[in-house]
Amino acid sequence: MPPVVLALRRLPQPRLTGLGAGLFASAVMLTLGLLDRLLFDGSPVIYGLLFLPVSALTALWVRAADLVTAPIGVPIAFAVGVVPIAGGSGGLGGQAMAVVTALAVHAGWLYGGTLVAGLIASVRKVREMGRRQHARAMAPVAGEAPGAGAGSGGRGRTPRRRPVA
Repeated sequence: MPPVVLALRRLPQPRLTGLGAGLFASAVMLTLGLLDRLLFDGSPVIYGLLFLPVSALTALWVRAADLVTAPIGVPIAFAVGVVPIAGGSGGLGGQAMAVVTALAVHAGWLYGGTLVAGLIASVRKVREMGRRQHARAMAPVAGEAPGAGAGSGGRGRTPRRRPVA
């Protein structure tokens, strides 16, 4: 296997609920936003670059039943984390306007991270559906002995034929 795949398999495999994935992404992005403001004076490029792996991890760590929440939760997390780097002055109104402006100006990073989460969640969903279909095809039919499926050459029951009138 390629070294990248081996490295990814060594990562922890938590399975977060949809709410847990959203809270994880929001907490991490808020922390990264605060660190970005302290260390890099609120650089939107660094914040955006850090948003991409958080989006990927959120989509990888959400459980299969909640895959649809990953592309929904990461934009919310981006908005939560952009508050510290948005700047703004003049009270609550000035801060809110700075956040809205930052979201509009840095929409490319927002769309990119959402796309990453959406693609990963879609691939995981397709693989999960394939696994389920394969498991269903391999399961014995109810009332049939194992190995006696149609076309298997087993000693299963033969179908009844209708009499020709």
